[in-house]
Amino acid sequence: MNENFYITTPIYYVNDKPHIGHAYTTILADVLSRYQRSLGFDTFFLTGTDEHGQKVEKAAQKRNVEPLAHCDETVVRFQELWKRLGITNDFFIRTTFDFHKEVVRKILQDLYDRGEIYRAEYTGWYCVGCERFFTEKDLVEGKCPDCGREVSAIQESNYFFRMSKYRDWLVDYIKSHPDFILPSFRANETLGFLRQELGDLCISRPKSRLAWGIELPFDSDYVCYVWFDALINYISGVGYLQDDKEFARRWPASCHLIGKDILTTHSVYWPTMLKAIGLPMPKTIFAHGWWLTGNAKMSKSAGNVVDPMAMIDRAGVDAFRYFLLSEMSPGSDANFSEESFISRYNSDLANDLGNLLSRVSKMILRSGGTVPAPEKFEDVDNELLAIAKSAVSAMADNLAQYKPDQGIDAAMGVVRAGNRYLEKCAPWQLAKTGDTARLEAVLYTAAEALRHVAVLLEPVMPEKMAELAKVLGYEDGKICAIAELADKISDLAGRKVSDTAALFPRIIVEEEKAPAAAKPEKKEKKEKKSEKPAEPVGLISIDDFFKTKLKTAKIVAAERVPDAKKLLKLQLEVGSESRQIVSGIAESYAPEDLIGKTIVIVSNLQKATIRGVESSGMLLAAGKGDKIRLVTLDGDIASGVDVG
Repeated sequence: MNENFYITTPIYYVNDKPHIGHAYTTILADVLSRYQRSLGFDTFFLTGTDEHGQKVEKAAQKRNVEPLAHCDETVVRFQELWKRLGITNDFFIRTTFDFHKEVVRKILQDLYDRGEIYRAEYTGWYCVGCERFFTEKDLVEGKCPDCGREVSAIQESNYFFRMSKYRDWLVDYIKSHPDFILPSFRANETLGFLRQELGDLCISRPKSRLAWGIELPFDSDYVCYVWFDALINYISGVGYLQDDKEFARRWPASCHLIGKDILTTHSVYWPTMLKAIGLPMPKTIFAHGWWLTGNAKMSKSAGNVVDPMAMIDRAGVDAFRYFLLSEMSPGSDANFSEESFISRYNSDLANDLGNLLSRVSKMILRSGGTVPAPEKFEDVDNELLAIAKSAVSAMADNLAQYKPDQGIDAAMGVVRAGNRYLEKCAPWQLAKTGDTARLEAVLYTAAEALRHVAVLLEPVMPEKMAELAKVLGYEDGKICAIAELADKISDLAGRKVSDTAALFPRIIVEEEKAPAAAKPEKKEKKEKKSEKPAEPVGLISIDDFFKTKLKTAKIVAAERVPDAKKLLKLQLEVGSESRQIVSGIAESYAPEDLIGKTIVIVSNLQKATIRGVESSGMLLAAGKGDKIRLVTLDGDIASGVDVG
C-alpha cells in the first residue's frame, strides 16, 4: 500500500433516504481509512452528495422551494447517519459547493477549447429516473435497461464529449493494469461492454428542459450533465485547480469504492474523462455487490429497504458495522435478514468474544486484579500467541485485497482459539490447586490474545474495542496502533483489570406464545370406579417419563442477574446449539466456578421469562436447606448427549 492513501465513496444522491447499501460502502471506506491511519499512512477519506439534476429540481418544485434549499434540508440525513455510524471522513463534498462548480466549469472550458467537446443534434431515448440517454439497442423491452422505467424519445441539440476516441486506449489500459478494476470479473464486464461500439457522451442538458445544474461556461443556455459534474468531485475534493501541492499529495486516488450498479460510469466515463483532462488514473476502482433481501435487490419500490437506524437501535453501532463487513464478501452479493444478523451477533460477539473477555477478566480479578508477568511459557501458550501474531499479517494481506470479511475472520480465529485454550488449560482448576506460576502464564497469554484482537478489530468496532481496552487496563481505551503490534514489546503485564458488564449482551428473540391446549370434552357418562387398589400418589408412566428430554450441557459463560440475589444467567453449549438458562443457584455457586462444568438439563421445556431474562430449559440440581449442588457427570462426556 502507498504511504499516501486516498479513498472515496460514491457521492450519494441527495434525494435518497440512506439505506443499508449506502451504509455498507461508507463503513467499508471508514474501516479501510482507520486501518491505514493505524499503519501510519497519510490518509484522506472523501464522501459526499450529488445535488444536481432533474429529480432534485422536480422534488423541489413539488415542495415549492428552491433546489438549493431542498438540498440543504435533505443532505442532513446523510450527515447525521455518518455521524451516528462513527464515520471518520476527512471531507464531505457537496456538488453545490462553489469551488466544485468552478472546477467543473474550468474543466469544461479547457476540453471545449481543445476540441474534446463539440455540439451536435441528438435523437435518442431518455430515462428521467437515471438521467441518462440510451440508444434503441440499449433498451430492454422498450424500457430503461438500468431501472426498468419508461423512457421518452428526445431530439435536441446538445454538447458531446469525444469519449469514443479513447476506447482502444481504455481496453489496453484495463488489460495491462490488473488492479485497475476489482474484482477481476468486473474488469471483464467492462471489457465486454467495450467490445461494442463506444459512442460519445452527451454532457449537457438544455435549460429549457432542466435548469438545475452547473451552467456551461461556453453556452449559457445549457447546464452540465449530472454524471459529468458528479465524477469530478473526486479531484475537486482534493484541490485540483485550487491547491497544486495538496492535489499532488493526494492524487491519484488509491481506491474508488462503488456499487456494481455504477460500474460503467466509473470504469468507462471517468477514465476517459481523466485521460482527456490529462490526469493519471486512480489505482483501483473496486465494485462491491448488492445487499439483497430474499435474493432480491433492495429498492424503495419493492418495499424491502433496510433502515440502518433501526438496526443500530436494536444492537448498537459497532455490532451493525461488524455484521455488514463480516457478512459480505465485497465482490459478491449478500443477503440481509434479521435472523442472520441476530445469529452472527450472538455467535461471534456475545458467545465468542464477549465470553472470552468475561472469563479472562474475572479470573484475573480473582487472582489479584492485575495482568501477571509470567516467568515462562509452555508450548500451548506459544501456540496461541503465534495465532494472534499471524492474524496481524492476515488482516494486512486481506485488507490490501479489499477482503475485510476474511481479515475479520482471522481476528475472530484468535478469539475462538482463545476460548479453546482456556478449556484446555483450565485456569479455574489451576487456581484451586494453587499452581500460581502456571496460572499466571495462562491468564497473561489469554489477555495478550485479547489485546491483539482489540487492536485488529478497532477499525471495525471502535467503541466496543475501546471498552475492551479499558477492561484490560488501558484507561484511555487506546492500546497501540496496528503497526506497533508486530514490533512493540507488549506493555500488558502489570495493568489493572476492571470488571465490566457484558460487552455484547445476548439478543433474546421473543417467540410467539403457543396456543393454550384445548380442554378435553366432558364425558357424558361417569366412569366406573376401579376396583383395583389405589396406586401411590405421584407415580407417572414410563411414557410420561420419556416425554422429558435430558441432555448434557457445558457451561461456557455465567453472570448474575441484576437485582436478583439468587439468580444466575448461564450460557450453555448443548452439542452444536447455544442456549441460555436462568437458575436459582447464585447463593451456592460463584459464576466463575461454573465455567467449564458439564451438567444435565431438561432441554424440552417451554421458554420462560424470569426477571425479564429468557430461560430455555432447566438444569438439574439437588438441594437440602440452603445448600444446592448441581447434577454433573462421572467423567468426561461431550455436551448435547441424551441422558436417560
